[in-house]
Amino acid sequence: MFETKQSKLIYGIIFDLVGMLSYAIPFIAEVIDIIWAPISLYLMTKMYPGKAGVAAGIFSAIEELTPGLDIIPSFTITWFYTYVLNPEKPKQVVEVDS
Repeated sequence: MFETKQSKLIYGIIFDLVGMLSYAIPFIAEVIDIIWAPISLYLMTKMYPGKAGVAAGIFSAIEELTPGLDIIPSFTITWFYTYVLNPEKPKQVVEVDS
């Protein structure tokens, strides 16, 4: 599901839009945020394994629980960080003759 960088971007944008839905529904926004915060943390750690995913997941949960910060597209920012600012370097294999 979250295997390619393109699929992660598409799902990330969808998840960011879900997180911003609380602005569209004024009276139940807080309830939606309380439910969505742990879900976004879980999804972030599944999309981006390792320390970066955990850090982004914690940030995403805090961002969802803090009033007024839902506008931050945390999934898209994490994708941008992972694939544009800090791309994986190809692993070098060093062969040693014995």
